[in-house]
Formats: sequence, structure tokens, C-alpha cells
Amino acid sequence: MTAVPQLMTLAQWSRGTPWRLHLPHSQPHHALIWVTRGQTRATVGGIRRGVGAHNALAVPAGTLFSIEVAPACYGQVCLIPPGGPALMPDMPEHLRIREVQSQNELTGLLDAMTREENQRRPFADEAAQALAIMITVWLRRALIGQEAPPRPTAAQRLTAAYAALVEQDYATGQPMAAYARDLGVTPTHLTRSCKACCGMTAADLLVQRALHAAREMLEDGDDAVRHVAAQLGFGSAAYFSRFIAQHTGVSPSELRRRARAK
Repeated sequence: MTAVPQLMTLAQWSRGTPWRLHLPHSQPHHALIWVTRGQTRATVGGIRRGVGAHNALAVPAGTLFSIEVAPACYGQVCLIPPGGPALMPDMPEHLRIREVQSQNELTGLLDAMTREENQRRPFADEAAQALAIMITVWLRRALIGQEAPPRPTAAQRLTAAYAALVEQDYATGQPMAAYARDLGVTPTHLTRSCKACCGMTAADLLVQRALHAAREMLEDGDDAVRHVAAQLGFGSAAYFSRFIAQHTGVSPSELRRRARAK
């Protein structure tokens, strides 16, 4: 985890591979996403929402989320390490910023951080920290003026609880039915709630989280395929290989080879 706040475009954040944002996963740092052109969809904590121009989305570190970035969408993300002086909300927040002055304030702060990163002048890290503090102050001020969101429905509360458990335990390999049992509901009820709140079944959410972890470990790491399989709770390397082939069309070793060839 970097100790210095970072700013990048959504395209840079995906590193040219859409699965890094499209598949559910979490980040070790807080993320403030600022969309200035076009529209996209994000699923945060199991709840899908549309994110349009001049929308800010705060995603706390460790929160299960995904973003479907459309080609016409442009946005930036500020990544802020937790535990520092820049204070982010404990829960996900979605803000629609209608006041031009407030839009310009945030854009100006992000532009200043971009200049610091590009110019690399003396004390650039300190400047980035100071700007991150100002950005989170802007966020907390903006939250004061936002309308209170409607109370979550029972389905939303259940889906959010399930998403938190998935993020916590996806590497254990336990099936979706075990999560439903832990939540005190039937698999059918959990699936119905997830489908209504995030557009995918409970099983799909679990599978996609495991797939993101698998691709990240295969494409970015050097562990043997059998070790990756064991770390993600698969009973055998053969089962893991079938899982990867089913969802990517290639074997784990070929997936790694193609990633290294880019």
C-alpha cells in the first residue's frame, strides 16, 4: 500500500484491463471517484447505482465494489491511504454535486494534485498529503448539504451484509448456501435480494469476487498455479484450472503468459 495519496484517471486505474474494475473486489486504500463526463454504473457494498457527470463516489478501504466504465465516461480517482490525516467516511457515499462552485472546487484540488505528481517538485509528497486533506474536507462539507438518502430496504440490508461477508471470506471456498445459512435466510431469498439490488445472483457475486482475486494473483504475482488455487480455497489445481478456463477461455498459465506479454 502506498503511503502517499495518488490521483489517476479511471482508465489508468484499470491499467488497460477492464476486469480490474468490472469484477467485484476491494482496495486497501480509500477511493474518491469524481466523474466529469458521461455515465457509468458502480456496485458498492452490494448496491448498484448509476453515476453521472459531477457525481462523487466515496468507497472506503476494504469495501466490495465494482465499476463499469463506459467508453464515453471520464473520471478521476483519488486513492487515500487509511489511518492518515485525510479523513474519509466510514460508509460508502454517493454525492450529486449540482452547484458549479462546489464542482470547480473539487476539480481545482484534483488539478493541483495532478500538477504536484507531474512536476515532482521538492516536498511533493507533503503537498499531496495536504491536498488529500483538503479533498476530504471538501467531501465532508459536501455531505452536509446532501439530502438524506432513503432508508435501505430489507433486501438492501441483506445484500450489503452478504457483500461484506463475501469480501471477508471469499478465499475460504465455502459455497453461497453457507453464507445464506450464516445470514439466517434461504439461498433462494438471498439470491432474490442480490438480483434486485445489484443485478446479479448471490452465487455470481461470490464467483466474480473469487475470479478477480484469481486473475490478480495470476497476472500480477509469481505463485505457482497450485498455490494460487490453495490460497483461494479450491480443492484442487485441476478444479481451479477449469474455473479459470470457464470464465476466461484460457488456462491459468496462458492467462499469465498473455498478461506478461502486454
